[in-house]
Amino acid sequence: MTHPHFTKARLLLAPALLSLMAACGDNAPEPISEPEADAASSMVVLAQPDMDESTPLPVKVVIVTMFEIGEDSGDQAGEFQLWNERLDLDTVLPNPGGHHAYHYNPETQILGMVTGIGTAKSTAAIMGLGHDDRFDVSKAYWLVAGIAGIDPEDASIGSAAWATYLVDGDLAHEIDPREIPEDWETGYFARYTTGPNDPNRPEPTGELFIANTALRDWAFELTKDIELPDDPQIAEERASFTEHPMAQKPPFVLKGAQLAAMTFWHGEMMNDWANDWVAYWTDGEGDFVTSAMEDTGTFQALTYLDGAGLVDKDRGMVLRAGSNYTMPPPGVTAVDYLLRENEEYSGLNAALESLYLVGSTVIDELIENWDVYGDTVPGSDAAE
Repeated sequence: MTHPHFTKARLLLAPALLSLMAACGDNAPEPISEPEADAASSMVVLAQPDMDESTPLPVKVVIVTMFEIGEDSGDQAGEFQLWNERLDLDTVLPNPGGHHAYHYNPETQILGMVTGIGTAKSTAAIMGLGHDDRFDVSKAYWLVAGIAGIDPEDASIGSAAWATYLVDGDLAHEIDPREIPEDWETGYFARYTTGPNDPNRPEPTGELFIANTALRDWAFELTKDIELPDDPQIAEERASFTEHPMAQKPPFVLKGAQLAAMTFWHGEMMNDWANDWVAYWTDGEGDFVTSAMEDTGTFQALTYLDGAGLVDKDRGMVLRAGSNYTMPPPGVTAVDYLLRENEEYSGLNAALESLYLVGSTVIDELIENWDVYGDTVPGSDAAE
């Protein structure tokens, strides 16, 4: 059944889509360039006179990024730009009503998207793609590749962390600390409980998502020995964390839980809260490593789409790289450090390179061995 949201879009995009379908075949005709792309893109939409709407575009991998700074190529990179340039995602498909156009490579069948910042936008963007009948994402792998705050207890800026536990930092009760009982350490506690760290923890209803652990472990084993970029700027920054040995290490690949919250928090006390909150919802199994704003929304959408038979949520992966620390080094206040980092994340460029180096290694393996991984998810018993 055609979704009414896309009826008008399909009519407008019909010429572009036939060209893409032809490009996926053996005898692709020469495309005709049209200046139809989103305002943030210098790419072109491919066009042909007619289209066959019966066959959607096949997608093997969806690269999920959350923001771009300026253009999609040629200037200061955000999360999307390196993927766009290096994977030749040159075919642009408008995304009516969405945050950003889709970028596609018809040869590799890789699709790049920019969801927008925050769980609301990431949820809407993933749901929109999943229900867009221009694409077949039923066998697609989903790689969330984004920057993050990183806990200096666990790693350094530029490091890249694969996550299984995705914990939501927004769904909760909250009472102003000035009004809480004297024996409470915080006014932030789980819904359906009587106070902080209530041992009768309810079953999560949006507070926790668990990505495919076997797939995460497979991706980690594939990438754990990659040498990540280092430079004098981030070396100087990490040297200031004299009380955190892991924060002083050159960038590396690790595993760790991800906390998603719409509030950009910072500081030692908030970092302690993040560790406690993740431990609470994972029964102590998850160690808080990275902080971002979207991943529980992304996996909520994948869960719904999986239930509708449109995607396989067990093909979802989350990779986050530290662009900044979640708390300041000794001798610097939380306010001063946060405001300084707001001007420019000290580890932004290193984090973006790490995301690409680590993530593209996994993508290359999937694409090059699609005859296996198209039907069998890595790490599963069937793949053994």
